[in-house]
Amino acid sequence: MPTRRAVALFVALVVAGAGCRSAATNSALNAPPDLPEHSLSGLAAQHIVVLPTYSMRIAQGLPWARAIGRPIDVQRTLDADILAALDERGVRKLWIFPEDLQGSYRRNPSYAADPYALAEEPLRSAGFGIDQRLPEPLASQLRTLVALHEDARLILAPVELRFEPAASGGRGVLRLMLIDPRLSVAKWIGEVASDPAPEFGPVISASIASKLAGLVAIR
Repeated sequence: MPTRRAVALFVALVVAGAGCRSAATNSALNAPPDLPEHSLSGLAAQHIVVLPTYSMRIAQGLPWARAIGRPIDVQRTLDADILAALDERGVRKLWIFPEDLQGSYRRNPSYAADPYALAEEPLRSAGFGIDQRLPEPLASQLRTLVALHEDARLILAPVELRFEPAASGGRGVLRLMLIDPRLSVAKWIGEVASDPAPEFGPVISASIASKLAGLVAIR
């Protein structure tokens, strides 16, 4: 039987390799990479911390941009959809979601970082790459965050949700990073795109969440 440390190291190496390929594809095509289903299935049995969606951006030329509404509402809806989709795939009992992080923060306000106020802005840069060290204060915030969840080794960060034009109207694209907080580096970077939609609605967020869950869980 492999040790927990060996399994965690194997997962990190697998997703790091997938991230390199995804990043290269994204750079070459200037479009969200086509991530294979179950490509992150090695994470399903791990204790993974999922951060709240950090930011939202609307690309120019999107026909239904005005219908999107307040960014904070859209981001929290996506968080809820991600939790629901992963719960359906059976990982809710192992993974640590924003509501769990918020509970830890409220119990330890003088020590823990507020999961909804992390300094993630540098991660939005297109120049931030795999194995690049996280800047401060984010690096310290994430180390403190996982210290309250001792079994957690990796953090999944939904860094930016953007809405952009598509052939039949528009779509949502979620930029994600898998972070090793102890090494303070990103081990995987990828994007998950919704199905195109003629107008803005709940189906876009649900589509992103479903596709993300499909990367992680087999059933």
